[in-house]
Amino acid sequence: MFGHTRNRTKEEQGYSETQAAARPTAIALDAHTRVRSQAVNDGPVKRVQAGNAWIEYRVRRSRRRKKTYQISIKSGQALVEVPYSTTNRQAEEMVLQKARWILSKLAIETLETPAPSLLSGEELPYGGRKVTLSVEGVVATIGGGPEVSLDRQKLRILVPVGLEEEDRRNQVGQALFAWYGERATEQIWGHLGRWWPILGRGEGPTVRIRNQRRRWGSCSSDGVLRFNWRLAMLDPSLTEYVVVHELAHLTHMNHSPDFWGLVEEHLPDVKERRRMLREAGAGLPDL
Repeated sequence: MFGHTRNRTKEEQGYSETQAAARPTAIALDAHTRVRSQAVNDGPVKRVQAGNAWIEYRVRRSRRRKKTYQISIKSGQALVEVPYSTTNRQAEEMVLQKARWILSKLAIETLETPAPSLLSGEELPYGGRKVTLSVEGVVATIGGGPEVSLDRQKLRILVPVGLEEEDRRNQVGQALFAWYGERATEQIWGHLGRWWPILGRGEGPTVRIRNQRRRWGSCSSDGVLRFNWRLAMLDPSLTEYVVVHELAHLTHMNHSPDFWGLVEEHLPDVKERRRMLREAGAGLPDL
């Protein structure tokens, strides 16, 4: 779910473009209404799909408001403030019209797609492409639990037969979680092999792979680099951007113009990669 609007402490620094403060936007509507009272009505939480992402939002109708609407971010949801006579369909269209802006402001984790069923034929992202699950029942596996392997476009999972549905899904999910974590580790160290001699500090990096809920990565004041296992789902160019971003924090523990200048010096297409990361991250499944 990234630009920051305030200075943060070194302990707080990390890669979290989705945590930027939301700025309201106002656009004229065709709908008209008379101002008859100060009544304001907040509707129930609604959901709409925008591409691969789901956006949760509430509609606040007010008799004070005439021809404009305003969208802001409140508690991980979009708040759509509209004239009292605005229909639900009109409000939904407003959300879809500003979907890219909303997604750029909301934390990606609040926009998770429904959890995958983890059955044969289902597709999961890996390395910026889709791979198809093939879950096969076997009498026994070497380790006693599910085994995961990648064969071109097929992600093969061997599962002991006889498991109850809930146990099967839990074991497959845990095996995939570990497999993605291993792939993320390999990819991150590959990028560090190129970029540490250029941007690193000291003999070598300390790297940890984490199940971070609101960050792709972070760099602490003591130089420890933490990365999200979901990076394995993304195109390698986006993972490279996150690595360079965090390494740049070893020089600038902030998001100042000097920081962004350093990142852009080494990745001239940084703006495009940031845009692609926002869009790709919004549709990632949660295992």
